[in-house]
Amino acid sequence: MIPLQVIGKTKRRPYFTFTLLAINVLIFAWELVLQSRGELYMAFNEWALNPCHVGQVPFWEILLDSVRSMFLHGSWAHLGGNMLFLWIFGGKVEEYFGRFWFGLFYFASGFGAVLLHVLVSGHWCVPVIGASGAISGVLAAFLLLYPGVKVRTAVLLLRFIPQTFNIPALYMLGYWFVMQLFYGIASLNATSAFGGVAFWAHIGGFVGGLLFTFAFTIFKPAPPVNPLAYLDD
Repeated sequence: MIPLQVIGKTKRRPYFTFTLLAINVLIFAWELVLQSRGELYMAFNEWALNPCHVGQVPFWEILLDSVRSMFLHGSWAHLGGNMLFLWIFGGKVEEYFGRFWFGLFYFASGFGAVLLHVLVSGHWCVPVIGASGAISGVLAAFLLLYPGVKVRTAVLLLRFIPQTFNIPALYMLGYWFVMQLFYGIASLNATSAFGGVAFWAHIGGFVGGLLFTFAFTIFKPAPPVNPLAYLDD
C-alpha cells in the first residue's frame, strides 16, 4: 500500500516538515557527487552510526552519528519512499505539536529507532542510514492523533493493477506496523542483514513515537475529529 494523500487540509504550513524534506534532498545531492568519485561508501562508514561502535567510542559521538544517519540515504527509492511518507503525514503531526515540539519529537523517535536497532541487530556491523526510523515515529503519532482520518492509498491488485481507496489511518498505518513487526521477527533468524532494511529501527521509532505522543496528550488533548470533514469526495 502506497499513501497518496491525507483527506483534509492542515490549518498551518508545516515549515519544519518542509525544512526536513529540503535538508534530506540536499544531502542526497551531495551523496551523488561522492558516489561519482567513489567516496560514498567511505562517507557512510565515517558519518553514519555503526552499531559495532557503540561502547567503543564516546557517547556524544554515537549521538552525533545517529543524527547524521537520519539524513543519509542509499538510493533514489530509499529517499523517495521516506520523503513521501514524511510529506503526507508530517504536516498534521507538526500542526498538533507545534514546530519546536515536533522537531524534538522527530529526533526523539529517531533515537528510539537507533536504540532498538542496536539492541536487537547490533551484531551486524553495517552503517545505519535513513530517515525511516524517525518517520516511523511520525506515523505512530498520526495513528494515535487521527485514527479516523482517511488516507487515499494506492493498492496493487493482482500485483499489477493499481486501485485507490480511502482507508482510515488506523487500518492503513496499523497494517504497516504489523508488517514491520512480521519482517522484524523473521529477521531474527537471518544469517545476514535482512534485505538491507532495518525493520527493528522502524519498530523502535514507531513505539518511541507512540510513547512520546501519548505522554504529550496528557498536557495537550488530541485534536477532535469532525467526521464530516473526511467524507469521500
